[in-house]
Parts: sequence; structure tokens; C-alpha cells
Amino acid sequence: MVAPTTFGFDEQTAATNTFQHELDRGPKQITQTAIQEFEAYVATLRAHDIAVIDFHDSDDQPKPNAVFPNNWFTTWPDGTVYCYPMATPSRRVERSAAALDLLGAQFDIRQVVDMSTAEADATFLEGTGVMVFDHPARTVYACVSPRCNEALFTKHAETLGYKAVAFHASDPSGTAIYHTNVMLGVQSHTAVLYSEGISDKAERNAVLDSLAASGHDIIDISFEQLTAFCGNILNVSNAHSEPFIVLSQTAFDAFTAEQRARLTQSGTLLPVSIPTIETIGGGSARCMIAEIFLPSK
Repeated sequence: MVAPTTFGFDEQTAATNTFQHELDRGPKQITQTAIQEFEAYVATLRAHDIAVIDFHDSDDQPKPNAVFPNNWFTTWPDGTVYCYPMATPSRRVERSAAALDLLGAQFDIRQVVDMSTAEADATFLEGTGVMVFDHPARTVYACVSPRCNEALFTKHAETLGYKAVAFHASDPSGTAIYHTNVMLGVQSHTAVLYSEGISDKAERNAVLDSLAASGHDIIDISFEQLTAFCGNILNVSNAHSEPFIVLSQTAFDAFTAEQRARLTQSGTLLPVSIPTIETIGGGSARCMIAEIFLPSK
């Protein structure tokens, strides 16, 4: 997790992220509030014995979205780290050798594969923002958007040895949904999906059939629940192998009681309050976590 040292409204990403909204507060107040939300989030995870490495970057240049590190890198059990091509210059500066050095102090990083050269061709693949992995089923889902190139996604899935399920999705106004992880979350026994956003029947059925075939109880959410970040949730385990679902308080409140009960099949619900980060950054609890699958040293 990366502290929001220079957090703020990003004009560049707002062009494709309709979840971002400006607040009538000064930049210093916004950053201070975001840091408080971040620190409380980290403290909540650690209180439940969920391991967190929190990286505090320098503030020598603005990185308004650095609090969402899952977009620029992923880690893998064979010791590989992939660094991804980002759609806007404001986010490309988030890629950090210092952050990887911090990981490398505890974990065995055997190779770093830099895919960011694709930016020169305006080809983007923003990590687990656009790719939602079902690791046990070796399947990865992606909503094609200005931040997700379908050809690069399919090629990357093939490299990883995963089945690629690509689809197109939009909000009721017809605007492409910028990141898959706001409309789809895959947990151990459940999957949250905004299926209405996939207008092509064949694509929608392909996603539903794939999720069902891997044994997931599919929890369909409304557009209103989508905008409350109900899709942006993540299954994690603590030091005792106890499963949790991390989600924002906004998302928790927007789920129905019946939906929350079904979600507990995959783990204990662990809500955190991050309204400033959600409103201004346009991302939520899942976006703030880059999972670590690297082997320990």
C-alpha cells in the first residue's frame, strides 16, 4: 500500500474515470484527510493480522493517484514482477524502484518485466485495475477500455498461462467503464458483477458462464451499487489463513443485507472508511492494495 503523500484530483485520469469528483476543500486539507484515511485503513488490516507493507514515497513531484499502486505492478509466486503501461503521464511517474527495493528486502524478486514500453504506441494495460484474476481457475477477466488494450491483455494472459475473458462494458450513458475492478470482484466462493453494463449478450453470457463454471455464487449489483464501489472489493488472508473481504464503508452500506450474507461465504467483511480517497481519486479499497505473491526470502 502506498501512502497518499501528494494525493489530489487528477485532471488527466478524470477524462476516462467518471468516478472522480472534486471537493470544495484546499489541497493541503485534502491530502491530510487522505493520509488519515490511509493510516486508519492500514491500522485496521494490521489489527486483524493482515500483513501490510506501507510505502511512503517522496513528495518531490505530484503523484495524485499513487495511493492506487495495483495499477502499475503485479507480483507472482515465481519471483516475477510485471510493470505495466499506464494511460496518462501523471500516473507513469508512480512506477518506483524504491518501492520494489522495499519489497525486495523481504521477498525474492527474481526478475522485473517492464511492459511500459507499450506506452510509446499508446497501448495500455493498467494492472489489476483492468485485469481481475481468478487464480485457482487460472482465468483473468478484462473490460476493454482506453486503459485496457485487448490484444496486449490477451497476450499477457497467454504469457501467464491464464484463460483470457475480454468484454466491453459501459455505464447507462454509454461511457466505457474505465477499470474492470469497479464492476467485477472475484472472491473464493463468490463474485460481484455489474452484468447490466455488458450490453453484448454473448459477452455477458461468456463472463457469467465462466464465473459459474468455476463455482462462484454470482452477486449481481445495480449501477447505483457500482457507483458505491460494491465491485471494488478484495479477498485477503491474514497470518492465520483466515479469509477476509476488504471493502469500503461506502460499499458495505450499499450492499443489501442478503448480499452481505452471501459474501461471507468468502470471508469476514472488513469495511474501512475512505470517503475522501474514493470521491477525489475515483477508486476504492481494492485499488489501494497491490497483492504480494512473491516468495519470502
